[in-house]
Amino acid sequence: MFDAMNVIKNLIVLLCMCLAYCQLHAQENLDLKGTSCVPVMAVTEDALAFKAGEKMEFVLHYKWGAINTDVGYATVTLDSLTYNGYKAFLCSAYGKTTKMFDLFFKVREDFKSCFTRDGLRPLKFSRDTYEGGYEAKNTYHYKWDGPEPYIAADLYSSKRGMRSMQLALTPCTFDLPALFYFARNMDFDAVEPGKRYPMTFAIDDDVYNVYFILYGRETLKVKGLGTIRTIKFAAKLLEGEVFKGEEDMLIWVSDDQNRLPVYFEAPLLVGIATGRMTGYEGLKYPFEALLKKK
Repeated sequence: MFDAMNVIKNLIVLLCMCLAYCQLHAQENLDLKGTSCVPVMAVTEDALAFKAGEKMEFVLHYKWGAINTDVGYATVTLDSLTYNGYKAFLCSAYGKTTKMFDLFFKVREDFKSCFTRDGLRPLKFSRDTYEGGYEAKNTYHYKWDGPEPYIAADLYSSKRGMRSMQLALTPCTFDLPALFYFARNMDFDAVEPGKRYPMTFAIDDDVYNVYFILYGRETLKVKGLGTIRTIKFAAKLLEGEVFKGEEDMLIWVSDDQNRLPVYFEAPLLVGIATGRMTGYEGLKYPFEALLKKK
């Protein structure tokens, strides 16, 4: 039998990996020389692919043999606020297992990421996790001032207690929710299909390096949403207890100015995990990639 606990508790995190399909940064007041950031278009507030008030809803699905069922839900919202004097966005990504799977292994994931409205520089990140009795509460403060920037991380878990540590920080290192918003401003004309582009993200007590590949355009039918013009990517997964490190996660984003993540698929050690967008509101631009509603 498959390890149901590991599969279910990682599906919510998998959505966040989907949202972070590439790492991007083009802030003018940071030195990007020597970094591998993917090229983006302008990242001033008026030129972004999104605006405050946007909301997206997702369903997470698992298939293995006779098992073919939805196992979780996730919601991603974007608000505006002032943080330490900066005009900022607040991304909130909340995920949970369905009522049926709550009976076996209840999962709640609450990610929050704060970043500047102009330049999209990350300022603060928090993760509040409950996984079948295990709890974790993590907070990142991005320390950009000084000769060697770093992430001040306060990490709590019900297994290890409270810890504080510093994580490496470069202009191309972000938390997972923030990466999604950088990615949506990618300059597709400057990204070569088939070429591997690195990405770097921090989660819990470590910084990870993976990569993504641009495949091209594809028309896709998404259950609960409709027929959509998309751009297809592959992202290299982290090998471990759940994901197959030798295979890639596939991600489809809307081929319009919104760059919405409408579908993803990832091979697990046992079975396949998928996620699909089921609802949206407050988009900055018309959803022109939606050719036919469900």
